[in-house]
Amino acid sequence: MKILVVGSGGREHAIVWALKKSPKVDKIYCAPGNPGIGELAECVNIKVDNLQGLLDFAKKEQIDITVVGPEIPLSLGIVNLFEGEGLKIFGPSREAALLEASKSFAKEFMRKFSIPTAKYEMFYDSQKAEAIKYIMSQGAPIVIKADGLAAGKGVIVAKTVQEAVSAVEDILGSKIFGSAGGKVVIEEFLDGEEATLLCFVDGITSIPMVSSQDHKRVFDNDEGPNTGGMGAYSPAPVLKKDIENAIINKILYPTVLGMHSIGKPYKGVLYLGIIMTKDGPKVIEYNARFGDPETQVVLTRLKTDLVDIILAVIERKLDQIEVEWESKPAVCIVMASGGYPGKYENGKEITGIKEAEKLGEVVVFHAGTDINNNKLVTNGGRVLGVTALGNDLRQAVDKAYKAVSLINFEKAHYRNDIAKKAFNR
Repeated sequence: MKILVVGSGGREHAIVWALKKSPKVDKIYCAPGNPGIGELAECVNIKVDNLQGLLDFAKKEQIDITVVGPEIPLSLGIVNLFEGEGLKIFGPSREAALLEASKSFAKEFMRKFSIPTAKYEMFYDSQKAEAIKYIMSQGAPIVIKADGLAAGKGVIVAKTVQEAVSAVEDILGSKIFGSAGGKVVIEEFLDGEEATLLCFVDGITSIPMVSSQDHKRVFDNDEGPNTGGMGAYSPAPVLKKDIENAIINKILYPTVLGMHSIGKPYKGVLYLGIIMTKDGPKVIEYNARFGDPETQVVLTRLKTDLVDIILAVIERKLDQIEVEWESKPAVCIVMASGGYPGKYENGKEITGIKEAEKLGEVVVFHAGTDINNNKLVTNGGRVLGVTALGNDLRQAVDKAYKAVSLINFEKAHYRNDIAKKAFNR
């Protein structure tokens, strides 16, 4: 079986790593991939938004399954295009991917199907004055969200009214997120601990994966600006069994059945970003794909053949499969470039990865790397996802940080408190 994975980050490296373990797989291609992925698959220089180029390649190479990592090609309709040509592809359609691609669609959907989330109002770019008036009436803290995809930067948690007004001016007035800022969603601020539940969905049947918790802020103790994610661990003890059951019954099932009932059946991976409030779990956001760095810890714990699961989703036979998980916890620590999430320099030589992986049950997933003059160098804000399994969470954390200590590149920085919230419990 030949598989094409679309994407180039740590998430895609983890997907390729999991697929490589399947005895059903003969060859994996990745477009565009990265040097770490290149050790497991053949990287193809096609950008993720070049849908026609990806389709032409899949036809030429007679790809059996295409697996889509990032949100951009999904929102552009890569699944619609491939399925229209009779090709098997793993991911939601353009219409179903609106759960991530449009904050306003997601909020209206949740309101329609009584799915617990923050109260909100929506404003178009012609309604800037009304949006500011609404902020004044609500006070702060308050959350401002650009409607469309903004590379993970379109959400502003405003601590003051002035900060919220400035965010609206930037999004609706100055168009700092371009067309993604044609509308804003203004939400109440929800206080509580966050966690992620990724789920396999085939349109009707859904199977939750093991829980995980991301660390969004750049510095220890959740300080500093938001990032794409500075680390994750699985399982997340905040999602106790009764809470997880509530999420499944009040959020997951109504989402899947609701999407089916409005003629936008959801197939692929559904990401539930959850916050535990005094009123129970609520949805912060949906993503229409695997999360990053949650994928790195979740897929390292997957025992069932990922190819079997993907085929079951594509063929709508998820009810016929049992998904099994490794009992050992997993931890991922993101090593980032100096200055990230602000300005940073690329081209810093990376050493020590092989030594780190010799520790056993350690995998270093590449996120932002390149090859220059036969040397592995940094090529992005988030550079590596150093991931370890342990007999318990403490052992996994200790092993992951020991692996990090063996890896070097100039001005590397990372959080030192990944999974601390679990130990505080």
